[in-house]
Amino acid sequence: MGKKIMTVDDSASVRQMVSFTLKNEGYEVSEAEDGVEALAKLQQQPVDMVLTDLNMPNMDGIELIKQLRANPSFKFIPIIFLTTESQEEKKQQGKQAGATGWIVKPFKPEQLVGVIKKVLG
Repeated sequence: MGKKIMTVDDSASVRQMVSFTLKNEGYEVSEAEDGVEALAKLQQQPVDMVLTDLNMPNMDGIELIKQLRANPSFKFIPIIFLTTESQEEKKQQGKQAGATGWIVKPFKPEQLVGVIKKVLG
């Protein structure tokens, strides 16, 4: 059974591309449109890793990470930002919130898979 990864992004096309890329590599993928939906789904179905966008309606990626890190079940799972933001200030905010890594969109599928394999082992 493959490792489970949740992708959180308000763009359906980005979620589809991430899902397609990861499923081809043997991962199980669940999707959420924003941080609120992600938190609700993760309570019922834990995952091995979360990929999240930064800018989303209802709850952004920084707030999602803070809430996940506050929960003992999610304290140590890898959380990677997958976002168009590349400013150092945003990356620092992500790190402070507890992000494991940062991938800038648009991404190459092999880049995404490479980061995931490195982080998940």
